[in-house]
Amino acid sequence: MNNPTGRPKKPVIKYILLGLAGIIVAILVAATTQPDSYVVTRTATLAAPPAAVFPLVNDLKKWETWSPWASLDPNMKLTYEGPASGTGASYAWEGNSQVGSGKLTILESRPTEEVRMKLEFFKPMAAVCDTAFTFKPEGAGTAVTWTMSGKNNYMSKVMCLFMNMDKMIGGDFERGF
Repeated sequence: MNNPTGRPKKPVIKYILLGLAGIIVAILVAATTQPDSYVVTRTATLAAPPAAVFPLVNDLKKWETWSPWASLDPNMKLTYEGPASGTGASYAWEGNSQVGSGKLTILESRPTEEVRMKLEFFKPMAAVCDTAFTFKPEGAGTAVTWTMSGKNNYMSKVMCLFMNMDKMIGGDFERGF
């Protein structure tokens, strides 16, 4: 059927599909401009000396008392391995869709100064992050700095177009203090 101009009608669906293809290509190209890595850091001063704060991080069994994720799944299964605390201590978790599953291993522990860890996520999305807690005396308290860093693979770069890693995880860090 011809329109009043005498030219055949072009199917609207063709333009819709071309538009969608253009949007997808734009997203894929924009993802390549995202950074190759990320760092999320928060610092809080706690009203306790480093010697009192350090064990709450260095002993993974004490994480349940302050971890911002522990309350998201009261039925989360935790499995501990290695020493009770310090270098080599680890725990794995398996939880609901809010916490997923993964493993945390202490790689280095310097009493009252720093704890460095390897954080592995298995579900809902696989990722590996470096995590560190540093403890610095500040007056009668302790300035605790929590840092997580990692690499952005291509899918992470696409996700970062729609989500901000700092806002997404930083709020959890703030709840943990």
